Amino acid sequence: MAYRAFHEAYFDRLLRYLLVVTRGDEEAAREALQLTLLRVVRHIKPFRAEATFWSWLTVLARSAASDESRKRRRYFAFLDRFTRQAEVDATEGNADDTLREMLNRNMKLLAADDQDLMDRKYSAGESVRDIALSLDMTEKAVESRLARIRQKLREAVLADLEE
Repeated sequence: MAYRAFHEAYFDRLLRYLLVVTRGDEEAAREALQLTLLRVVRHIKPFRAEATFWSWLTVLARSAASDESRKRRRYFAFLDRFTRQAEVDATEGNADDTLREMLNRNMKLLAADDQDLMDRKYSAGESVRDIALSLDMTEKAVESRLARIRQKLREAVLADLEE
């Protein structure tokens, strides 16, 4: 009953006040009004004069409008960062796919034993020691051969990128 009387007496007045505070943004004013009404319910206390009560209401309303404005700015800033990151991720994904295609194409141009060595090391995950034992080579020889193959691939991919 008391809240209903308060609502009838101050709802429209607070809404008009908040429309001024929010520079005519009705959605923001209505949201701030809801926050103000919640704060009134949570923090109501007795006042001796109506002018003091109205001053207290306007402080709550300005605070609610300010909080709502900050919340909206943070939300839109988040959306902006999110969409920018999604665009960057999409671009990087396309670049990764392009590089992967170039690498695969150049891998096929390698000699069969070089392809086999790269597959065993990087696809199958075999250790240099195991590869060296199966090929009857030293570990250092396998590492050197892998380094030469990687350098060949690097140069071929860079040449493709320049085109």
